Amino acid sequence: MPMVEIAWHGRGGQGAKTASQFLGEAALDIGKYIQAFPEYGPERAGAPMKAFTRISDEPIYVHSSVSEPDIVIVIDPTLLGSVNVTEGLEDNGILLVNTEKSPEDIRKIVNFKHGKVGTVDATKIALETLKIPMPNMPMLGAFLKVNNIVSIDEVSEIVKAKFIKKLGEEKTKANIEGIKRAYSELRLG
Repeated sequence: MPMVEIAWHGRGGQGAKTASQFLGEAALDIGKYIQAFPEYGPERAGAPMKAFTRISDEPIYVHSSVSEPDIVIVIDPTLLGSVNVTEGLEDNGILLVNTEKSPEDIRKIVNFKHGKVGTVDATKIALETLKIPMPNMPMLGAFLKVNNIVSIDEVSEIVKAKFIKKLGEEKTKANIEGIKRAYSELRLG
């Protein structure tokens, strides 16, 4: 498997860093080489930020931000008007957006003519499962639908291991349910 590079766009406090790390840890658990790290602008809640994940079968020697992602995940759809989320995205890349809009609508908004666009209302899923507007884990589920490097079961195990003590069984199960719902509700176009 060649290296896969993922760029996550969100705002501080929305969990882009956490989702990036969960994906990386799940890949590490199955023997992949990984990097997962955030890149902050002004460090404050609500400020635009990025996180990155690299996954490979071979050691990773690149130590910089992801400039040509294979997949871009947009946790906060309000960034579509203020941040060039498709910057560096290859023509055959995949753009995943947390929105109720259709993939066709997003394609027009960001002027992404090639590749695939996927949309899922991750905020709605988070509100219905977790009871809070934290769409990061559902967006992780959307990623799992378009790239099978790591299985949904492997990610679920990482979520259980990391969250059970911190959040308790009920919230941990809600996070896993959110991941699975977004996986099944993702629309691709």
